[in-house]
Amino acid sequence: MPQTQTMTLDEKLAISCKAAALSQAGDEEGASRLMKTAPMPPYLAKVIKEKVGLDCLLSLGWNLSEVEAEYGPDWLRQ
Repeated sequence: MPQTQTMTLDEKLAISCKAAALSQAGDEEGASRLMKTAPMPPYLAKVIKEKVGLDCLLSLGWNLSEVEAEYGPDWLRQ
């Protein structure tokens, strides 16, 4: 389910750095799981929703807080 709090750029960069370290250590699953805690860019969510559908977007498991902040919480239900 979407989260409601957005992250600062520093928080996003910290997640990316930790995920890169996990990936370099061979933990691709952990890196992927960690990256999904960072907000998906709204434009990307819009494309995924339009091209493959809302169910697919939600099943990806990404943090959608910035999507809700940009398009509103009702956008995910439309």
